[in-house]
Amino acid sequence: MDHLPVEVIGNILSRLRGARDVVIASATCRKWREAYRKHLHTLSFNSADSPFYRDLSTNRLEILITQTIFQTTGLQGLSVMMDDANKFSAATVIAWLMYTRDTLRWLSYNVRTTPNVNVLDICGRQRLEALVLAHNSITGVEPSFQRFPCLKSLSLSYVSISALDLNLLLSACPVVESLELVSLEIAMSDAQVTIELSSPTLKSVYFDGISLDKFILEADCIEFLHMKDCVLELFELIGNGTLKHFKLDDVSVIHLDIMETSDSLEVVDVNHFTMVWPKFYQMISRSQNLRKLRLWDVVFDDDDEIIDLESIAAGFTQLTHLSLSYDLKDGAAHYSLQGNTLLENVTVLELGWTVINDVFSIWVEELLRRCPNLKKLIIYGVVSETKTQGDCQILATFTWSIVQLMRKYIHVEVQFEYE
Repeated sequence: MDHLPVEVIGNILSRLRGARDVVIASATCRKWREAYRKHLHTLSFNSADSPFYRDLSTNRLEILITQTIFQTTGLQGLSVMMDDANKFSAATVIAWLMYTRDTLRWLSYNVRTTPNVNVLDICGRQRLEALVLAHNSITGVEPSFQRFPCLKSLSLSYVSISALDLNLLLSACPVVESLELVSLEIAMSDAQVTIELSSPTLKSVYFDGISLDKFILEADCIEFLHMKDCVLELFELIGNGTLKHFKLDDVSVIHLDIMETSDSLEVVDVNHFTMVWPKFYQMISRSQNLRKLRLWDVVFDDDDEIIDLESIAAGFTQLTHLSLSYDLKDGAAHYSLQGNTLLENVTVLELGWTVINDVFSIWVEELLRRCPNLKKLIIYGVVSETKTQGDCQILATFTWSIVQLMRKYIHVEVQFEYE
């Protein structure tokens, strides 16, 4: 340990990240103290990680953070994530940011101050590459194209911002590739809440807890789009056919349009979503490279609607992973299995039920027949805590039927997942 270069010790301390652990470790000897002061790269103050911060008064916490930061030189990463129990002095927080901004590459900031600190003004036109803001308010963003010339990742959580300021902020990041928006409070003067965002460089987009009337995103290079717990009347994605991974998780949207960007889709993952199958299929049908299709706990807008397996087999010939779970009705289930086109490349098949019945067993058998090169079958089911004798008998009958069925497919690995 005595022969370790001081720069290497600085890297070791940087991997600890937790400021309290860094300070304790740096007290080992004079060499480690030097590494802390001159070669530390990252520092993190997070009230969720340690109860130590909660036991301190706000004034004492301010002094501790200030002393710890000001003993370092050349910090590249700083995280200050404090819960709402503390409200810091704006002057103190500004001092932290001003001291570190020239060298910072990434900043995670969740600090409540009086008055509000404008992080964008302080850290703009620097070398920041990743910015995470939480529980803050953003107002009056200046229309400046080069405000964040190096920023590649932007995350806003529980932030109050207007639709105009959000658009201006994204425009001020000319090389941004990743965007996360979580539970934003959109300040709008209009009764109808509409957001239009545009970025020629965005590749990954994640929306969580967004409720709007209209959301239009123009992203020429987008490859990954994940929407979770969102309520929208209209969502439109405009691009150049670069989208590869599309995921919807518990989303309610009346008008969904990603057709313009769907040519390169490789993964479509839909969970807890109400769909009109013909429209949804048409939207993703342009993709000739789809490898994984997951339609889980989907509900149809029309009670008589079904997922047409024939259209999946014929339209997505490169499919290797298929996951299906929806309410199976007698007539609709049989109709959905019509046709003879095989899913030649499917090697993993996941099937789930909401209510177990005889139709499900028939459905499993037909899907196995249509997947001649299947290697793995996973069956998911829901078993109620209160089970009658009839429920137990149905489950036993189903299990027996699957065991009998799999004797024909001894090359297929079978797994059962019940909850």
